[in-house]
Amino acid sequence: MHNLTTEQVTFDSAGETLAGVLHLPASPRADRLPAVVVAGAWGTVKEQMATGYAREMAARGFAALAFDFRSWGESGGSPRSMEDPLAKAADIAAAAAFLADRNDIDPDAIGGLGICAGSAYLATAATHSDLIKSVALIAPALPSRETTMTTLGGQPGVDALLAMAHEAEAAGGEQLVPAVEPPGGDYYGNPDRGQIPEWDNTFNPMSWLSWLEYDAQASAARLTQPLSIVHSTSAASPESIPEFIAKVAGPVKELWLDDVTQFDFYDQPAPMKIASDTAAHHFERTLR
Repeated sequence: MHNLTTEQVTFDSAGETLAGVLHLPASPRADRLPAVVVAGAWGTVKEQMATGYAREMAARGFAALAFDFRSWGESGGSPRSMEDPLAKAADIAAAAAFLADRNDIDPDAIGGLGICAGSAYLATAATHSDLIKSVALIAPALPSRETTMTTLGGQPGVDALLAMAHEAEAAGGEQLVPAVEPPGGDYYGNPDRGQIPEWDNTFNPMSWLSWLEYDAQASAARLTQPLSIVHSTSAASPESIPEFIAKVAGPVKELWLDDVTQFDFYDQPAPMKIASDTAAHHFERTLR
């Protein structure tokens, strides 16, 4: 990426200090830029797919913020490595508020871009923050609670995870397990892709207490912002997309790519370019 600048930033969310990197066009087209909050996948840090898409958005003229959610990466918060959907949604809303307070950002032109599970958290945040004016979801995973239960083995599987969560809670909430079991596949197991030094591959089992209560479909009926979705039937949870879209009252644009895996959306140049071009076009139409 050329002609970009970055700024290390911090902002507050629920009393915790969150760390981020604001990616900016080197030659801004206006005194106040349109901006995008970027939310990465489940269990990740800002240096992974969030930074990749923030760079793509900045290269297309937007200020773009990639940040670590509370209890992840360089951000504060304990216990660590908590995958708490509502807390992450609140962090996204706090990121939008941080951008709106800056003199170089147009507070009326802030969008949200989510990848994988970050899409669900972004959609939830958008129903709580009127600062998020437009939403783009890339390779979104938007399963209902019922679908999640089925995927996890029904009630016996859910009960086993809840038992693990309660055990971790009784032990003080600091018992971490691998977020991705070795070898981790083509992305998380590859040092040239997702297996980066900033990511410690940890997950707090206490997360199941909040995560199993979360319904990624619940925000659909309350989502009024213009929505763009880029997905592939070869990626994660494609069946959840038409279910989600059917509940959305506002306008929705869809682009389905052939034979693109979930991990390829995270960092491979060809699908990233298509997804980023689509998101940028969506934001140009709906933010400016």
